[in-house]
Amino acid sequence: MRAKRKRRLTAICLLVTGVSIAVGLTLLALKQNINLFFSPSQIVAGQAPAQTNFRIGGMVVDGSVKRNQTDLKVTFDLTDTAQTVSVSYAGILPDLFREGQGIVASGAMREGVFVADQVLAKHDETYMPPQVNDALKAANKKHYTASTTQVTEVTEVTEATAATKTANNLQTQTDD
Repeated sequence: MRAKRKRRLTAICLLVTGVSIAVGLTLLALKQNINLFFSPSQIVAGQAPAQTNFRIGGMVVDGSVKRNQTDLKVTFDLTDTAQTVSVSYAGILPDLFREGQGIVASGAMREGVFVADQVLAKHDETYMPPQVNDALKAANKKHYTASTTQVTEVTEVTEATAATKTANNLQTQTDD
């Protein structure tokens, strides 16, 4: 009986050790691949990690795009309407990239400039990446509070109009 218990205990200990090692390696791999999002205000406040990859989002400041004539290097400023961060990118920009456009860039801070490895632009006039939209709202709450109130009022009027039309359609159908 004792030998059997000893073998079971050894097997359980090996199983627990193996699972612990697997979980530890998985967490280490996930930690290295995490790509956090920061707004320009958070970066200026020093909340973003130095020399670590993360994403930044905001609007490209009008008149800030400067293209190097000899290579594909582009520098521009990115803002969340409260703070501005300079961004440097070496590569081909997306076709939808332009001043006043919402973008998300992936890269790291180096010597006070965000050096981007990848730049993503929004895909149509109405879409704004959720993280960029949240950052813009947080940076300029007064502006967005008024816009949200107007949208809510328009939605309520639209819903009331739709309800009236539905009632009128039902009345017309019953009259026929």
